[in-house]
Amino acid sequence: MRPSGRDLNTMRSISIETNINRHAEGACLIRCGDTHVLCTATIEERVPPFLRNSGQGWVTAEYGMLPRATNTRMRREAKNGQSGRTQEIQRLIGRSLRACIDRQALGERQITVDCDVIQADGGTRCASITGGWVALRLAAKKLIDAGDVTADPILDNVAAVSCGIYAGQPVLDLDYLEDSDAGTDANFVMTGRGGLVEVQGSAEGATFSRAELDALMDLAEKGVDELVAAQNLATT
Repeated sequence: MRPSGRDLNTMRSISIETNINRHAEGACLIRCGDTHVLCTATIEERVPPFLRNSGQGWVTAEYGMLPRATNTRMRREAKNGQSGRTQEIQRLIGRSLRACIDRQALGERQITVDCDVIQADGGTRCASITGGWVALRLAAKKLIDAGDVTADPILDNVAAVSCGIYAGQPVLDLDYLEDSDAGTDANFVMTGRGGLVEVQGSAEGATFSRAELDALMDLAEKGVDELVAAQNLATT
């Protein structure tokens, strides 16, 4: 039995609310159960130095957690510098979102996606990627509507979900209680067409088998399908 009472293959409730920031070119608040992340996309008419005069754009991401996003207060990273975990997560988000972008169609401009965790209950990086895509999609639509790009730079959806071995069974979309006690923990980043962008998986205790990995992959495909449906509903 899962702590939440969910079936092994059942996602937490998914909610994506748009139009929640008047300034950002794209924004949403994504809720995956009790994990809530604010995602905003900012368009800038510049690119990093290594892309100047290349005709290609860039998508990058930043990630952070508010001090009381968790059950105890964390010190703001602005005071002490970013942790290795934060840097790893925001690089993952950036890589994931660039997988869905035609950088030539984007032109020489940069879109920065900021993902700020308001409340955490496991799966914050996955929620950030899923919500980050919605913010990116909305920002790209603004470029299209303004005539600033001639072709849609978004190639496909990108979403992410966690899966793991909990109490000896493969489960979908781990919350914090499951994640903190899982024998195996994995994150799957996938496109809407089912392509794999990145897989992060590790055994926390005993090793896991190829059959268990395949079972986690099957669960991830189901979860990403549901997340993509929620993304499309929020952006149409």
